Amino acid sequence: MTAPVPSRVAAPASSLEQRVEIETPEHVAFSYTVAGIGSRAAAAIVDQIIIGLSIVAIFFVVAFLFAMIAGGDIGKGFEAVFGSWATAVMIFAMFALSWGYYVFFEALSDGQTPGKKMFGLRVVQDGGYSISFGASAVRNIIRILDAQPGIFYVVGMVSAVFSRTAKRVGDHVAGTIVVHERVPEFAPALAASSDARRDAALPVTALLTEDEYALLQRFMARRQALEPSKRAELTMQLAQRFASRMPEDGGSDAARIVRLYQSEQDARARGVASRGETGAAREHHALVARGAERWKEFAALLARARNGGLRALPEADIADFVARYREAAADLARLRTAARGRDTEALYYLSRLVAAGHNLLYRRREVALDTIWTFLSVTLPREARHSWRPIFAAALLLFGPAVITYDAVLRDPELQYELLPPGMIDRVENAARNEARGKGYIAYDETQRPMVSSFIMTNNMKVSFVAFAAGATAGIGTVLALVFNGVSLGAGVGVYQTHGVARIILGFVVAHGVLELSAICLAGGAGLLLAHAILLPGALTRREALVLQGRRAVRLATIATILLFFAGLIEGLFSADPFWPLPYRVMVGVVSGLLMILWLTRGWRGEADLPDEENAYVRARKA
Repeated sequence: MTAPVPSRVAAPASSLEQRVEIETPEHVAFSYTVAGIGSRAAAAIVDQIIIGLSIVAIFFVVAFLFAMIAGGDIGKGFEAVFGSWATAVMIFAMFALSWGYYVFFEALSDGQTPGKKMFGLRVVQDGGYSISFGASAVRNIIRILDAQPGIFYVVGMVSAVFSRTAKRVGDHVAGTIVVHERVPEFAPALAASSDARRDAALPVTALLTEDEYALLQRFMARRQALEPSKRAELTMQLAQRFASRMPEDGGSDAARIVRLYQSEQDARARGVASRGETGAAREHHALVARGAERWKEFAALLARARNGGLRALPEADIADFVARYREAAADLARLRTAARGRDTEALYYLSRLVAAGHNLLYRRREVALDTIWTFLSVTLPREARHSWRPIFAAALLLFGPAVITYDAVLRDPELQYELLPPGMIDRVENAARNEARGKGYIAYDETQRPMVSSFIMTNNMKVSFVAFAAGATAGIGTVLALVFNGVSLGAGVGVYQTHGVARIILGFVVAHGVLELSAICLAGGAGLLLAHAILLPGALTRREALVLQGRRAVRLATIATILLFFAGLIEGLFSADPFWPLPYRVMVGVVSGLLMILWLTRGWRGEADLPDEENAYVRARKA
């Protein structure tokens, strides 16, 4: 058994828009317009402006909070912002805002950040599913790779250009698409005919075929913008082509063409079949004529629901919304059959209407506290246990080079000058002097430690994100990051050993090192999961494997982030304080390690009963 194709590209000749066709679990097919690079860039600029303004707002909020602590002195409040605790709060808040902004809005606002909402864009999962926290986290962590080089997003733009659905690398890994969602206005061509014409007898079929009518419709839409000579030339050509079907009541060719167009438009609005149509295709305009009023009513109800969500509607209106959605979906299925592959105006409109209704009706429910607790206490530990192989492989790639390099530096101390920067070697020489003065390994002033803790914490989290995102390079980036970190780790400890002060560095890292090194292995394991999906997808397609492994990988990255948060607190506030003797440091390291083990072995029973995240690739995993 194989998974159904979640989506396919539909690029009709009548439009320059790039579209993707979605089939929902209820077998309702509709299409989205894929968002281009320009609209996505404009939305990103708006979001970055909001992030920048939010950072400024945080600055003033922190200043006023510390001013209140200082007895209402605003001047002291702003001075405190540049102090240690206030700076620590600012550093962490800026990090959380920069990395959490997109995930927060996309997951809780059904795929729309304020910038995307302004431009009518939405992130959805392949298959039309609402985006989840996991999918949003994956696509936004991989943004590190898309943004290269620097912050210019060359990688992301190149990926979008060569993707049929304009996916950047993060979208490929997360299984998401950015689409236009705005429902177009009800097309004038679909409106009912005038009272005078409604009384006229209906012809059996229209005079023009569907292609001929489309040609005439395009001319009528553009004729006022054409140069007079060009307009006259095209009018003559159309008059010759439609000579046998034009009104015989006299007048110029231009006037007769206008009357022919009005007659054909009116016939179609009243449900008359186009000339030459057979079978289900003869019902196309009849379906539009019968359904036009219902669709407009559903569009009005949809507009009300989108303002405050379905919960803002009365119970009777919610039931009406569901009934009208199903009715519109059934109309869309019949209209698709009648259209026979043509991309008609009615089909475009109704498809957008059903897509918007689907997004609203199947919007992901709000995250409850018990869901968060289950995720932290059961889902994350379960993933760590299930992913022990890539985590173990990451540990080998980290500690293997570390042991080899450590031994090499002990055998040949001159290697330290090739493997380590001069600043690191100078720090070794200063370590003994600092310890003799009672300053500890790193001589941070007590007032600086909160700031140092916040900086270390956020910096290490960024490094773990890089190790995860680098897995999208088929694991090359992840392997290099682990090996180079291992070489640096082994060389560093080796240098301290050759200078006879290894106890200093070990005494410094023993308290926080258990959590920090475990987090590195977890982040590396996350990157290797992505690499495994690319290189060895097994019975799945690479797309299916990448999305499924991406969900698993982001859970490992989440565990790494949590561990690094606590490791940063310990390192900045405890490890850097020379007051604490070695036994206490060892005790903190042991206790933190035991707590980590207790957490990651939690939830062993009943884990098989946990539901899978709903997405287009779940069936592929179960097959």
